[in-house]
Amino acid sequence: MASLTPAKTAVFPFLFVVLFGFAACNKEPEGAQGSGPVPVTVVTLKPETVTLRRELPGRSTAFLVAEVRPQVDGIVLKRLFTEGGLVKQGQPLYQIDDATYRADLNSARANVVRAQATLESASLNAKRSAQLIQVDAVSQQDNENAAAALRQAQAELKAAQAEAARAETILNYARITSPIDGRIGKSSVTQGALVTANQSEPLATVQQLDPVYVDLTQSSAEWLQLRKQLAGGRMSGASDLPVTILLEDGTEYSKPGKLAFSEVSVDPTTGSFALRVVVPNPDHVLLPGMYVRAVVGTGIRENGLLVPQQGVQRDPKGGTTAMVVDGENKVAVREVRVSQTIGDKWLVEEGLAAGDRVVVEGLQKIRPGAPVQATEAGVETPPAVASAAQ
Repeated sequence: MASLTPAKTAVFPFLFVVLFGFAACNKEPEGAQGSGPVPVTVVTLKPETVTLRRELPGRSTAFLVAEVRPQVDGIVLKRLFTEGGLVKQGQPLYQIDDATYRADLNSARANVVRAQATLESASLNAKRSAQLIQVDAVSQQDNENAAAALRQAQAELKAAQAEAARAETILNYARITSPIDGRIGKSSVTQGALVTANQSEPLATVQQLDPVYVDLTQSSAEWLQLRKQLAGGRMSGASDLPVTILLEDGTEYSKPGKLAFSEVSVDPTTGSFALRVVVPNPDHVLLPGMYVRAVVGTGIRENGLLVPQQGVQRDPKGGTTAMVVDGENKVAVREVRVSQTIGDKWLVEEGLAAGDRVVVEGLQKIRPGAPVQATEAGVETPPAVASAAQ
């Protein structure tokens, strides 16, 4: 028997390594076609009514703003409110020195008394003249003069009464009151300051903070797209839906708002238009100028389809696909188009239909055309399938 040389002895380990590697390469990967159906979890799409919402930025503004200004000249005697406090409509805010205006009112009232006395005298003369004319005791001209004097006295009384009313109004202006209910800011004048009628600088500003306005801005391009969808019958309007307000720290405000109106023109510098929402604010949490975000309902999609976000994949080119299980329990790839997120789901525009079973778990183990064992999400997995998945 021939002995093995050292060179031949070294060949055998090399052949063994090559044959082992070839066998390993021919072994099918786990989950391949020949290893049986792969367990996956699917979600069956069902049509449902979907409320489309849009989150828009905005700022809160006071519901009513009243700048308090004097309507008469004078020296401020007293400030009758607490800065930053709540005031009621008609509540006194400032007292202006009214000595001159009170004197004018007294003079006007005295003129009224004088005019009343003149009227009484003219009335008696006219009555007496009317009796004497019956017996031709006075001339016709004297009788007519007496009647004219009576009418003049009546007119003078009315003029005196009007002047008295005007003087009383001016006197009342010396006591400046709040025009609305609300919270008043700081005072721009102090006791002893001289103020003038209808001056440009307000004495103080009162703002009504319950409710408040939230002014939003929306892109005109979004509005055009919404109009097209409404005109095409793909969705219905949702202007009466409540508006959710999100505060600066991201927390949700407890009171829902209501859309009041939308602007009729577009700002040419920004390409957007304004929306105004009315929000109850009993605790004055929302202050004027505060930045907020509002979740506004833009429309209602009947028979909409929502697919879980984990069931939609995007390729490097931006394409969107989903894996579905067909009637033969095999995997198929669908190109889909989604528009916006609703919670943790995508709103499907094209590519999927009601009844499609979209794979949401086990995507790494499958490929197109591979047989699978589909289990509906939320349904307990059978023991046999669970053991096969391990």
